[in-house]
Amino acid sequence: MASSSNASLSASVASLTTSLTLLESSISILDASVADYPRLAKTLSTTRHFELTNERALAEAQSEVVAEIAPEVHRLLGRVEGHLEKLGRREEGLVARGELLAGRLEQGRASAGASAGAAGGGGGGGSGAGGERARRMRVLRGRRERLGYAVERLRLQAQQRERQLRMSVAAQ
Repeated sequence: MASSSNASLSASVASLTTSLTLLESSISILDASVADYPRLAKTLSTTRHFELTNERALAEAQSEVVAEIAPEVHRLLGRVEGHLEKLGRREEGLVARGELLAGRLEQGRASAGASAGAAGGGGGGGSGAGGERARRMRVLRGRRERLGYAVERLRLQAQQRERQLRMSVAAQ
């Protein structure tokens, strides 16, 4: 009887040893699998970006974006309109100044022509004043040209900003 009990205990010990090895093997497999969970969780969470969104959620998101952006767009449009008005006033001022300088230039030419006729018999003293007048006229002509270019540049800038404003309004 002792030998049958011994054999039975021996079989139980062998069975428990096999179970223990199987359990250790299962634990090592689970450890290896669980060790990869953080990377797997990150990978799975990034693939969510590619899932489809229903139309209602998309429409809500669009309306939220529009509600958030609309006040800023209106503020920026107001600033652009103010800047365009300022550029328009500056352009008008430059045009008026150009016309004033053109009038002065014409007046200077007329008076230079009259003084050249009067100083024709005067000798050397008239030619020095005429040279000064001619230099001044060249300076005024150069200034007039620069003002004309500045007016044209401002006009083109105003047109470009108006186009940009129309495009931004049309995009909304």
